[in-house]
Amino acid sequence: MDITVALGGGGAKGNAHIGVLRRLEKEGYKIHSVAGTSFGGLVGVLYAVGYSPKEIQAIFESVNQKDLYGHAPEDGPSLLGLAGVRHLLDKVIGDKTFKDTRIPVAVTAVEINTGAEIVLDEGSLADAVLATIALPGIFPVQKINGWELVDGGVLNPVPVSVARMLSPHLPVVAVVLNDPIDKPLRGYNLPIPSIVPRTIAERISRISLAQSLDIFLRSVDVSSRYVSYLRLQVDKPEIIVRPDVHEISLLDQVTVEDVAQLGEQALEEVLPQLKRETNWLSQMNRQLFGIRQ
Repeated sequence: MDITVALGGGGAKGNAHIGVLRRLEKEGYKIHSVAGTSFGGLVGVLYAVGYSPKEIQAIFESVNQKDLYGHAPEDGPSLLGLAGVRHLLDKVIGDKTFKDTRIPVAVTAVEINTGAEIVLDEGSLADAVLATIALPGIFPVQKINGWELVDGGVLNPVPVSVARMLSPHLPVVAVVLNDPIDKPLRGYNLPIPSIVPRTIAERISRISLAQSLDIFLRSVDVSSRYVSYLRLQVDKPEIIVRPDVHEISLLDQVTVEDVAQLGEQALEEVLPQLKRETNWLSQMNRQLFGIRQ
């Protein structure tokens, strides 16, 4: 039972992807390809390289999040840096490229000068991950091939179109981490998330970034909800998995297993629909006639 998956962005909420992948494997589904945006791009790349969901979870659990977001000398202006993330990627991915993955994978980013969506599917995997997670203003812009790239979730929070490009005749399982548009917004209680290094936290506490950062992240939330809603209406994935991660903020420090279980529970809820979409008749209709149920 082959499928392709589209893993959406959402910061710390993205640990739910681990549970989704874990349950898909348990149910006997073979993930033929994976597309990811932002944190979903990170999880997707690790999975495509060959890490199991259990191993991805172990990687995340081994990391002190406060060590991830220091600035490197070459970073442009941003609240947080990605020096620690780069160090982690060097350790778990190294110099691997998209040609070195066991299954096809692609991640999305946005060219900040032109507004174009960029699908990254060649070159350095580590560079691609840094680009797809570069939330504008929070993390530094990443430069690849002359592009100046930021988080792909700005334009395509759940890259269904990219997953379908990778595997045109397979059903797309889309993991959506944004809340529905009719759900009340949550407060972020910022400016000092637990992951922010102490020196930066002290600087923030002395100036009026609290309300600014809270408003910024609420705005990101609103935008992502509506862009996700519109893209899902157009791209029409066969299956939508929506973990209940409303209470988790982009920058929260979380217990990985707790969030992974939310993903597993959400996948369980759509299993009957997934089984219908992967039966022999549905597969034949897609492959021969392009009919999607």
